Amino acid sequence: MSERDALLGYLESQRRHVLGILEGLSDDDLRRPILPSGWSCLQLVNHLTFDDERFWFQGVVAADSAVIAEVDGAEEDGWHVDSETPASSILDVYQEQIERSNAVLAQAELDAPPAWWPSFFGDWRLDDTREVILHVLVETSVHAGHLDAARELIDGKTWLVLE
Repeated sequence: MSERDALLGYLESQRRHVLGILEGLSDDDLRRPILPSGWSCLQLVNHLTFDDERFWFQGVVAADSAVIAEVDGAEEDGWHVDSETPASSILDVYQEQIERSNAVLAQAELDAPPAWWPSFFGDWRLDDTREVILHVLVETSVHAGHLDAARELIDGKTWLVLE
């Protein structure tokens, strides 16, 4: 297995984890804050959609001008979810952004430097597409774990627990 296949395979596995652990939850449960920090499962998915998939792959790796303009003019981050937006729509947009990210990554070289880098990061920088993928993989994995905890508190369901 190539390095690219391994990185993208693990990333895809964590994306499936995010969606899988939420299967079967009601709209109310998806919107309800469970942990003391106050975020809902939908807020976390929306964050992964816009602050990870869209921002890192379409913005940083591909320098998509629409994404860059959105980031530069953003008043809110991905944690904001409008109460009128159906839960299914938020989950669908996450899947759409994954597809767009996959299209970007299919064309990107692992050693290529970011095509765009936001000034608000100051001196901190990721050096290449490989590091961007690893960053998003870690972020997605961490948040999949957060969703595991939330789901277990909602109804006791766990993800891939071996007994």
